[in-house]
Amino acid sequence: MFADLHLHSHYSDGTFTPEEIVARGRKQGLGALSLTDHDTVEGCEMMASECAKVGLEFVVGTELTSEHNDNELHILAYFVDPKNERLLREIAKFQIVRQERIREMVAKINELGVPLKVEDVFALANCQSPGRPHVARTLVKQGMCRTLDEAFERFLKKGRPAWVPKSKMSSLQAIELIHHAGGLAVMAHPGLNRSDEVIPDLVAAGLDGIECFHTKHSPTTAKRYIAMTEKYNLLVTGGSDCHGMSKGRPLIGSVRLSREHFDKLKAKAVEKKTATTNAHQ
Repeated sequence: MFADLHLHSHYSDGTFTPEEIVARGRKQGLGALSLTDHDTVEGCEMMASECAKVGLEFVVGTELTSEHNDNELHILAYFVDPKNERLLREIAKFQIVRQERIREMVAKINELGVPLKVEDVFALANCQSPGRPHVARTLVKQGMCRTLDEAFERFLKKGRPAWVPKSKMSSLQAIELIHHAGGLAVMAHPGLNRSDEVIPDLVAAGLDGIECFHTKHSPTTAKRYIAMTEKYNLLVTGGSDCHGMSKGRPLIGSVRLSREHFDKLKAKAVEKKTATTNAHQ
């Protein structure tokens, strides 16, 4: 098995640097990696450079948070142009939304008598795309919670006192944006969303693939989504969704995509870029 195409670095809510991800990927015997940080491509240049040094294939990626029919959906973008102006402009908007959400969560935690400082969360995050895990890690680091699970259970999960909803783009807009930036749009971990009924709408909007293989997909779940890719003529992707040591152990390489599926993904990306180039000539 060849590729892990769902990885997060410290440029969003992972704990590893791009260099550490590449070193671990190589040690795991992987042949290709993709960095899919939330709402940013900031770490892709560095990761591409590190992969080139050790002979690994690299796929530029990001994970966009979106919604469709009140369902939060994560759309993975592969082979996008990391310098595409519109993509960067839209991502910047959602980075501001993320930062404001952190401020609101910390304010709610403060109202409960917990003296967490928002500056400390931003300092620990040290990135443009902070998220709830950064709040949880700061609570643990400062002794206000014993574990990350406790932080989420007490404060940060939906329905808990410091939960703050997040403004999102529509999933159909996300797919169009990814295509505009020359990339392929893939539905991330659909087994976690429990919203298979939206897939036909996404397909009609141009969805390119489904992440069938994921750390939290059972073999039965993976098989169900593979059948769906066959039904709708979509690509199959997969990855560990590794966030470094945030889950207690690194997941990189625990879920792998075959060389055959990876090559089909690459071929589709080339085909799409060629069609876009021809259309603009």
